Amino acid sequence: MPIPIRRVVTGHDEKGKAVVQIDEIAKSGKSHRPGSHGTVIWTTDGYPVNNDGNEDASTRKVGTNLANGTVFRVSQYEPGVAPRNHRSESIDYAVVIAGEIDMELDETTVHLKAGDVLVQRGTIHNWVNRGNETCIIAFILIGAHPVNTGKEPLKAVN
Repeated sequence: MPIPIRRVVTGHDEKGKAVVQIDEIAKSGKSHRPGSHGTVIWTTDGYPVNNDGNEDASTRKVGTNLANGTVFRVSQYEPGVAPRNHRSESIDYAVVIAGEIDMELDETTVHLKAGDVLVQRGTIHNWVNRGNETCIIAFILIGAHPVNTGKEPLKAVN
C-alpha cells in the first residue's frame, strides 16, 4: 500500500505573482513489482527546464527515467520486496528517508539507512529490503548517455 506523500508545487498567477498551484496528497503512483511502489512527484523535458505554464507534470507517462529530462519519484520497498535487477540511462540522486535497504551491484552489496545519500551512475542494481520495516527513498533521475567502458555501451536494462 502506498504511503501518503504531500506534494506542494509553486508557480505564478496571470500577474506573475508567486502562488501555490498544487497542495495535495500525490496521486500518480504505480507498482513495478510486488512489495514496491513509486509515486512520481514531477517530471521535466530538456535543458534548461521550462517553468512556464500550469500543467501538472507528474501525470506524464514515464518509465524508470525520462531521456533528456528528469523524474522526481518517491519509492517504497516493503520487507521481502521481489528482486528486479535493472539499469537506467540516467544519473540518479537518492536520499533514504526512512528504513533501511541493501543495494546489490554485480559483486557488491551496500547497506543504506535513513539519512544516507547515493549517486547511482548507470550501474545495474537491485533493491533488497531484508529488514522489518518499509524503506522509503526519494529519487531524482536525470537523463544521461549510456555508460561507455570502451567496449559496447551499457544500455538500459528493465
